[in-house]
Amino acid sequence: MTQPRALEVRGLSAGYGKIRVLWEVSLHAEAGEFLSIIGANGAGKTTLLRTISGLIPARGGVVAAFGASLSGLSAAKIVRRGVGHVPEGRQLFALMSVRENLDSGADYLSVSPAQANETRGFVHRLFPRLAERERQLAGTLSGGERQMLAIGRALMGRPRLLLVDEPSLGLSPALTGVVFGALAEINRSGVTVVLVEQNVRQSLKLADRAYVMENGEIKKEGSGAALLGDPEVQAAYLSM
Repeated sequence: MTQPRALEVRGLSAGYGKIRVLWEVSLHAEAGEFLSIIGANGAGKTTLLRTISGLIPARGGVVAAFGASLSGLSAAKIVRRGVGHVPEGRQLFALMSVRENLDSGADYLSVSPAQANETRGFVHRLFPRLAERERQLAGTLSGGERQMLAIGRALMGRPRLLLVDEPSLGLSPALTGVVFGALAEINRSGVTVVLVEQNVRQSLKLADRAYVMENGEIKKEGSGAALLGDPEVQAAYLSM
């Protein structure tokens, strides 16, 4: 029996007020795949993730996860369908501790104490620094630590599909490597990862498949390796 795709997007349109940002976008991610979406600032990548996760209402098209339609569902219902979202800018609870931020990801989805402990252990293995700073307020963490915490909080809901938006933004090369290494490990654990990222080279190295977005539309699709070697992609995104 064929396993349903982790994500299926067909003809998706969305925008803000009178401004249309997405123009009938279609893409998919197979279960267990690492999918990267690249493109210049303003291409519509963040809007795409926000529409998939229900933070922005779609104006047309279909979104499904693991064979079940997400179209028209609220963000709260979509996250309960196993879709986690690590937003651009992290958006943590600054006056709550690291442990409280992590636990909020499990509490919201009524994850059992045993499952929460298991997942917290996985998060601590990915990011030992979070274990060291459990009692520290999230607002006092470094940028890299906040990004680790944002990913960890999303994992506490035990998603099967994880949308990650610009995780390397503002990070040093060393911390960028830590975050990308963690995303690869999350994917190896069985979670389908959809990554939007300005670090095109690293993003494509991680990707099983990738899409190139321009002006709210999909312009190219291929394996990560194929797009990394594509002359047009190299000229547009890798020449600097």
